[in-house]
Amino acid sequence: MVEPYIDRFEEDGSRTRTFSSDIDSDELIWHRDKKDREITILSGVGWKLQMEDKLPKELELGKLYHIPKMEYHRVIKGKDNLIIKIWENGS
Repeated sequence: MVEPYIDRFEEDGSRTRTFSSDIDSDELIWHRDKKDREITILSGVGWKLQMEDKLPKELELGKLYHIPKMEYHRVIKGKDNLIIKIWENGS
C-alpha cells in the first residue's frame, strides 16, 4: 500500500508530512496510530481533522493538536497542500 503523503524525517526526531492537494479524497481513510502524536499545522487551507465520534474541525495554522494512540481519526482534503509537523510519544 502506498501512503497518501510524503514524510521527511528531521534531526530532532520529528517528521514533516506533506499531503498533496491532488490527492484523491478516497485515499484519506479512517485510521489509528500506534503512538500518541502531537501535530502542528505548517501550511494548508481548508483541511479538517475528524476524530472518532466527533464532527470535523478545520485545521488552524500554528495550532498544536493531540491525537491519542489507537483513536480512529482522518483528515479531510482542503484546497492546497497540507504540511504538518509530527512528534510521536517517545521520539
